[in-house]
Amino acid sequence: MGLPRSGGWVDNTPMSDPQFFHSPTAISLGEIAGIASVDLPPAVDPSRSFNGVAPLESAGAGDVAYMDNPKYLDALTRTRAGLVLLSPKFLGAVPKSTVVLELPNPYPVYAAIIERLYPEASSPGSAFGADGISPGSVVHPSARLEPRVTIDPGAVIGPGAEIGEGSVVAANAVIGPHVRIGRGCSIGPGASVLHALIGNRVIIHPGVRIGQDGFGFAMGPDGHRKVPQIGRVIIQDDVEIGGNTTIDRGASRDTVIGEGTKIDNLVQIAHNVVIGRHCVIVAQSGIAGSTRLDDFVVLGGQVGVIGHIRIGTGAQIAATSNVNSDVPAGARWGGTPARPVQDWFREMTTLKKLASRTKTAKDDGPPGTGAAS
Repeated sequence: MGLPRSGGWVDNTPMSDPQFFHSPTAISLGEIAGIASVDLPPAVDPSRSFNGVAPLESAGAGDVAYMDNPKYLDALTRTRAGLVLLSPKFLGAVPKSTVVLELPNPYPVYAAIIERLYPEASSPGSAFGADGISPGSVVHPSARLEPRVTIDPGAVIGPGAEIGEGSVVAANAVIGPHVRIGRGCSIGPGASVLHALIGNRVIIHPGVRIGQDGFGFAMGPDGHRKVPQIGRVIIQDDVEIGGNTTIDRGASRDTVIGEGTKIDNLVQIAHNVVIGRHCVIVAQSGIAGSTRLDDFVVLGGQVGVIGHIRIGTGAQIAATSNVNSDVPAGARWGGTPARPVQDWFREMTTLKKLASRTKTAKDDGPPGTGAAS
């Protein structure tokens, strides 16, 4: 197969280059205009079709590309893409052979085109490439599965669990007793879902852990007594949870993830946390117990949030910040400890100037040491 190993190759046969996602049908320029809600120029043929998407630098005549960042201006001038979606400010850099759709915000339209061309890429499917209940899976007799549920080999469905129509449970995933999973969901390989109620169209990526007990101990001089965690995890519709993220069940209340929230890989969400609708939580963030995020909150990468605080609607926290107090709605905070970005930037500028003055003073040396003394 041409597989690499230390010291050479297994054999001389070249490895095949599989295409993991295939476009089942092409998309016409007229259909793209409909998705974007724009009119085509009169000289453009609406029946012209495209069968793929690609970056500016590698796109060909049958591909759609997009441009919204000046860092890629050079690639835009040299692109061979058949169609480019872009902001009007970049119009002058497009080659004459490329069709252009001017859009104020091209990226969402580009995403819709990808979803149309590659529907399988929108939500993970069976890792075994099968439908129905596969041999090698274990489904308890008391579990209830609606039509068109797919269970991969190695998956375990516990007693009393319920799984809605069209959902997929991939290889080696574990669905615990009495868990409820809605319709059109995807549970990735090796994930575990315990003590949880899952809404519709929820995507849970590989290795996610949902519903394990929270970190609760009664501390004492003779040791730490475990506090049983008897709450649940409630995940509302259209939530997506990235690989190896962990969401602990509540201690006595529920841990809640609100509708439409998107959670990146390697995020820790502790017991009793309540996250509102349409929040965005980026990789390696950690949220301590009993904290509340209101709707549309954004946490950048590696943000740490202490327990028992509230972050208001629409607030944004800069990456690598540590939040140790309530954050007002609509605020933009950053730093350690996190505070309003204006204060944070002012402090950083002041420290930089102070450090520069200190360095200059040290380089000049003490009085009387110069060459003229």
